[in-house]
Amino acid sequence: MQSREFGRTGRKVSEIGFGAWAIGSAWGEVNDDEGRAGLHAALDTGVTFLDTADVYGDGHSERLIAQVMKERGGERPYIATKAGRRLPKQTVEGYSAENLSAWTDRSLKNLEVDTLDLVQLHCPPTDLYYHPEVFERLDRLVEQGKIRNYGVSVERVEEALKAIEYPGVQSVQIIFNAFRLRPASLFFEQAKKKKVAIIARVPLASGLLSGKFKADTKFEKTDHRLFNRKGEAFDVGETFSGVPYEIGLAAVEKIRPLVPGGTTMAKFALRWILMFDAVTVAIPGARNPAQAVSNAEAAALPALSSETMAKIAAVYESDIKPYVHQKW
Repeated sequence: MQSREFGRTGRKVSEIGFGAWAIGSAWGEVNDDEGRAGLHAALDTGVTFLDTADVYGDGHSERLIAQVMKERGGERPYIATKAGRRLPKQTVEGYSAENLSAWTDRSLKNLEVDTLDLVQLHCPPTDLYYHPEVFERLDRLVEQGKIRNYGVSVERVEEALKAIEYPGVQSVQIIFNAFRLRPASLFFEQAKKKKVAIIARVPLASGLLSGKFKADTKFEKTDHRLFNRKGEAFDVGETFSGVPYEIGLAAVEKIRPLVPGGTTMAKFALRWILMFDAVTVAIPGARNPAQAVSNAEAAALPALSSETMAKIAAVYESDIKPYVHQKW
């Protein structure tokens, strides 16, 4: 497992991380034994970056991570959490000093630590990025020793570009995969200049890029891939990267022949992300040890050829771009 510099923090993290949404909620049935085993397996492969949030299972994901940390002991990975989605309605006013402090205290308790490694604003409204006082409140939490670093998790490239104007923003988490190419142009260039870490989330387009789904694939009622296809619960871009399901399935079949023998499409899709040096870490989700190990193995694949990269970009241009490029 290779490591990359995490922005200006002085820390290095594994280029494949562990996305802990699925062990908390919204991806079907949650099995805690499997979730804990998956975390152990990921850490055993050399994963040193875990990403969670205070709303994943109402803190359940954070608490599972804390349990695994106690079971393992020794050196801890870099643990990122998020705050803001506990609001009943997303407003700039909701990100008050009182709320930010309360959310931080709750995550400190859930993760059983004295200081949080990284707190990310959890996809707040776009207007928030034009309110410097919110970021000043995060600076105060750093001064108080409650958090070491802070960053943002965004939906739109506009938000990412605005966020990195604030000197305290150490990282930006953004949807990036072969079906969401827009961040790779202007935003990646600016983030590299400012040495801002980039966390690539939804790296497999909610599993579409694993190549395992078909038109008749059934998803559980508690799985956002069923209940959020049209953005009923949260931003539709979080589900299948905003690509209409049938359109995505057809595009996957155009990419499938590019996957070399001896590997899986999921690993191939993760290796594609690592071809971008602006990306610090990709955070595929895993609900069990087999998924966690498979994700980590993607880092060992050889670099993709320029010809392969061009063919994937061509599929995006012809099949995917009209549905997503200007929305996010």
